[in-house]
Amino acid sequence: MKTFCGRANPCTGSVDWVEESEEYDYHQEIARSCYADMLHDHDRNVKYYQGIRAAVARVKARGERVVVLDIGTGTGLLSMMAVTCGADFCYAVEVFNPMAEAAQIIVEKNGCSDKIKIINKHSTDVTVGADGDMQEKANVLITELFDTELIGEGALPSYEHAHQHLVQAGCEAVPHRATVYAQLVESELLWSWNQLQPMEVGGIQLLPPPAVSHCAGAHSVCDIQLSQVSPGSFTPLGPLCTMFSVDFSKPVSSALQSHSSQFEAQADGRGQVVVSWWDLDMDPSRSIVCSMAPSWTYQQPVTWRDHWMQSVYFLPAERRVTAGEQLSLTVCHDDYSLWFSLQPLPRPLTEAPPTRPCCTCQAHLVWTRPRFGELNDRRRTKSYVSALQSILSEDSVCLSVSDGSLLPVFACVLGARKVFSLENSRMSQQVITQVSVLIGEPYFSTSLLPWHSLFFWYCRTALAGLLKPGAAILPCSASLHLVAVEFQDLWRIRAPCGICEGFNVTPMDEMVQRSLDFRETREAEPHPLWEYPCRALSESAAVMTFDFTQCVPQQPISSQGLLPLLRMGRCHGVALWMEYQLTSDITVSGGLIGPISEQGSCEWSPHRKQGVYFLRSPWESSGDGRAAVTYSFTFEPSVGDIKMDFSISSE
Repeated sequence: MKTFCGRANPCTGSVDWVEESEEYDYHQEIARSCYADMLHDHDRNVKYYQGIRAAVARVKARGERVVVLDIGTGTGLLSMMAVTCGADFCYAVEVFNPMAEAAQIIVEKNGCSDKIKIINKHSTDVTVGADGDMQEKANVLITELFDTELIGEGALPSYEHAHQHLVQAGCEAVPHRATVYAQLVESELLWSWNQLQPMEVGGIQLLPPPAVSHCAGAHSVCDIQLSQVSPGSFTPLGPLCTMFSVDFSKPVSSALQSHSSQFEAQADGRGQVVVSWWDLDMDPSRSIVCSMAPSWTYQQPVTWRDHWMQSVYFLPAERRVTAGEQLSLTVCHDDYSLWFSLQPLPRPLTEAPPTRPCCTCQAHLVWTRPRFGELNDRRRTKSYVSALQSILSEDSVCLSVSDGSLLPVFACVLGARKVFSLENSRMSQQVITQVSVLIGEPYFSTSLLPWHSLFFWYCRTALAGLLKPGAAILPCSASLHLVAVEFQDLWRIRAPCGICEGFNVTPMDEMVQRSLDFRETREAEPHPLWEYPCRALSESAAVMTFDFTQCVPQQPISSQGLLPLLRMGRCHGVALWMEYQLTSDITVSGGLIGPISEQGSCEWSPHRKQGVYFLRSPWESSGDGRAAVTYSFTFEPSVGDIKMDFSISSE
């Protein structure tokens, strides 16, 4: 059955009513899931297998029948591990219906259906008893309910309920324990993602409003691949602190709690940021540990994973720290999130736990972390200021079309006679005079993929009646670029698993592939490539150009061509980004920000996400140019979308 659905079009700004299959959301969720990433995490899988084997052995040593409760079973992998290790029966709980159906097929395919019952419910709805979902309480509790922040997926309430209703007292748990670590650092890079910094424009220093600079900011975690942040970009001000541990084999509370760690400051600096991660002890003796620590804490290579990364927390206010000073770092958590604060010692005995930071300036509710970093990028600001200086005069009437942009402020400081700022083109009736300069970064909060910023072009077209003849447009044009790439690790999120730790999980691969093949789920997806290293196997190429000095055309724009593979490697797909020509000699890139090295190393903008199109199957490139990525693009102005297709051709 099909229904009409209203969908916001990020390019045109309109709401399009389209006939959509009732399975559309279903396929979108499966296609964008991270199940493959988890199954490709060999370190995680092995540690779980070892922990499960040890837990089952401890229960058997007590002469008990082994009954397992597996919450968040996914494919059923951990339950099948338990059965293989000798568990008598497993109750595998999975709330996501498509995954529960896949788990049932996988369990049957691996000959475990007589010992595993799939329960398609949230664990807090599971019942125990003769007529319940479980006939008896479990004595082994297995879970994988964690996110980068450890508790962000509701692990604590789920554990709390399980211990109260679903498992026996004194049960074994895998993992047995989680421990959260944190370190206080000073980092201009990381802090730029949280607070607007002073900047110089036309010889004048601009300061952020006090309401912004004094705001505690949003408390939400910033989860990133901290391994890709160079240790040289921050200064540790204290040691790595053990903040708290949770023993999952005992009753767990989801109530508000706080924990403090006292330490001596190791260096002078500004306490701004807390970097944090956690590890899992799969057994009580701490002999089986799965750690989320970033790679630069190890001498040996560590397992890459995207489903668990590291956390960055911003203190409510930066604080001057002196080497040798005695400090207390406090973490508070409720049932879903953490927040940190820093205090000098000694602390008052009656001091209450720190309250959750709350944004009072609205900026942290509007701007994302990367957007803060983009606005604080001095090199980028310099490019826009130089471009504005080349086109503005004392008679300029300037109109800015971008979300939350500082360009109107720059234009005013640089001497424009009058400046208007529109956050939405439908507000154009408020502009009652002819405009001589139209500016935009462009940046729009609704943009997901790089070319969604073509909304600026549609705004320019809607505003054409307000523009003076010969009005300056900044940027004057944009171009879509691509490069063929080999990913170091990101390919795992889309690669089929086949056999995982000896178990056949191909039904999950087939389910994901069906969803990827479902209409527009076979399209590019946004990823911040500065976090995901890749090698360029081709040169970069501009494949489409959009002339903002003209209105959006009526006819489609098409482009076809070949991108020869000039370096050896495995081509997983292509990376796509937009570049904006501010003037004839000033360009700002939302993708590559430096030349590709001879070996193919790439440096990506940390402020914008790039588009990634994964090939259905990777291609082994010999690097002789005889194989090439064949591309085809069509920009449909009437629908505001770019259709694209890629394949490999070889001689």
